[in-house]
Amino acid sequence: MIMLFCTISNWLSILFYWLLITSVTLRVIMKRRAVPAAMSWLLVIYILPLLGIMIYLLFGESNLDKYRKKRSKDIWQSTTKLIKNLKEYQRIFSNENSELASSLFKLCENRQGFKGLKGNKIKLLTNTDNALKMLINDVNKAQKNIEIVFYIWQIGGLVDKVAEALMAAARRGVHCRLILDSAGSMNFFRSSYHSKMRAAGINIVEALHVSILCIFIRRMDLRQHRKMVLIDNYIAYTGSMNMVDPRFFKKNIGIGQWIDILLRIEGPIAVVMGIIFSYDWEIETGERILPQPKINIIPFSKKSENIIQIIASGPCFHEGIIHQALLTSIYAARKKLVITTPYLVPSDDLLYAICTAAQRGVKVHIIVPRYNDSLLVSWASRAFFTELLEAGVHIYQFEDGLLHTKSVLVDGQLSLVGTVNLDMRSLWLNFEITLVIDDTNFGNDLAKVQNYYMKRSKILANRIWSQRPYWQRIIERLFYFLSPLL
Repeated sequence: MIMLFCTISNWLSILFYWLLITSVTLRVIMKRRAVPAAMSWLLVIYILPLLGIMIYLLFGESNLDKYRKKRSKDIWQSTTKLIKNLKEYQRIFSNENSELASSLFKLCENRQGFKGLKGNKIKLLTNTDNALKMLINDVNKAQKNIEIVFYIWQIGGLVDKVAEALMAAARRGVHCRLILDSAGSMNFFRSSYHSKMRAAGINIVEALHVSILCIFIRRMDLRQHRKMVLIDNYIAYTGSMNMVDPRFFKKNIGIGQWIDILLRIEGPIAVVMGIIFSYDWEIETGERILPQPKINIIPFSKKSENIIQIIASGPCFHEGIIHQALLTSIYAARKKLVITTPYLVPSDDLLYAICTAAQRGVKVHIIVPRYNDSLLVSWASRAFFTELLEAGVHIYQFEDGLLHTKSVLVDGQLSLVGTVNLDMRSLWLNFEITLVIDDTNFGNDLAKVQNYYMKRSKILANRIWSQRPYWQRIIERLFYFLSPLL
């Protein structure tokens, strides 16, 4: 009798296991995703019994919880209305673009509902000390509202001066709202500054809270990866820089200081960034805040050379838009394409576009850090080097710290700058923001920064790369196989 019970139990366990495998397999197949990503997940599920299923259920689908999904649907109605109201101010929108940028701006207009904005003044900041001091100065002058989103807020150095300036602003009556990612800013939420800033009147939201209780209601590695500061609905900051002082950030991992850029912008683009912030705020809190466009609707100058489009991406935003924007930009290149990214794990489409650009005569330069804070991504990136080098792409390995700048410059005219890494997480999962700038003057400034990076880099020779040890190639291929999941 006992043997019969054990036999039945074993068969039921096997049946349950294969039913579970089948159901998860169907979920992978029915989701509309790239074939390499689907195949990678299927192999993980079948090679790692039960563990693979658990990993997929935790990280395999870009799910928001039901509360955020419901809020998102409601928010889009008000967001659409805000954009419609913004269109009444026709003088801030551009009807012309350079020939190089026209396809990309038309794509953004058709997908997002608005044209590029003119009348903005842009300043490219490459020195962290100067950037933080300029931000502190703007915060000290704020009169009405300050809205901030960051993936990482790390206390120490000049960042503490930023916190003090924000607390002083809140005490004098400025409305201060701060969204920080739960995982990226974990140390901040454990620090005394969290309670001190709240006590001063700053409204702080912990976005996408990391908790064991959230495991079964949404994807746990979904991150709020935007970096934005908005002051009085007129001054805006964005770029690759987190709210960190590099001298106090990740000092013990042995790769040097993080190298970033930050853009300070005055003008109408702040209105659109305010709409993005209001979306992020409402999806986390349920509270609706509406930006006041009349405050900053007058262009900085009547005639401005730069035209800026802004791309917001992430769950419930326009699916795949940043991926489309990158492809459109790369295929538009005719002379020179320069890309900087800390994490190079491109999709097959992006890899093909970059290689094709080089093969049709475009001078393609990719600058990546020599040493990375992510071992997995570092090995995965190396797996793409051979194909890129054989296509004629010049790969530069930056040796003076961790190059964290995310930028694309096409023919010195069209620039994409923001928070998006060339990896699957940024392209398809996280909340991100990118500025598209159609302006030769800004392109010249960005080119100077990229040339500075290249001078402090070691160019990778195809001949030397082809002689690397065989064991390295095995590890690279292993992580290449997992690259759709990173």
